[in-house]
Amino acid sequence: MVRIEKVNGKNVWELLGLRVREDQKSFVAGNDVSIIEAYTAITGGGYAFPFGIYDDDKAVGFLMVGYDTDEYWENPPEIARKNYNLWRFMIDERYQHRGYGREAMKLALDFIRTQPCGEAQYCWLSYEPENAVARELYHSFGFRETGEMDGEEVVAVMEL
Repeated sequence: MVRIEKVNGKNVWELLGLRVREDQKSFVAGNDVSIIEAYTAITGGGYAFPFGIYDDDKAVGFLMVGYDTDEYWENPPEIARKNYNLWRFMIDERYQHRGYGREAMKLALDFIRTQPCGEAQYCWLSYEPENAVARELYHSFGFRETGEMDGEEVVAVMEL
């Protein structure tokens, strides 16, 4: 059964060992960078929720949810203010194409819909324009591009 579990002192090392394929490395930051960014967001007055994605007790991926902006974020997309975002999302190369991404996306959105940081109208995310697999997955959940960019990444949004 697929589940998500907050990153903690017991699971952090196995989550740091997860990797995407070589040809996907430009699409997503490493989990080490993501966990550091979560820490700096939180200490900067922001919100971050890093999770491991598990199939029973086996770590198969990582995701991170954010909310709003923090004092260190330069030039955030307008949609970021007072909304949730799927900040990071990856499935380890050994476990891709087995349905884990779809199941984990459902769990991430279920978590976001609990609105743990307060009410929001939207969930947004961004992805590299050439990442067709991500675009297809996000579209299947109702995310639509806004025309806005977050740096070099396409911004897509769905109403909660």
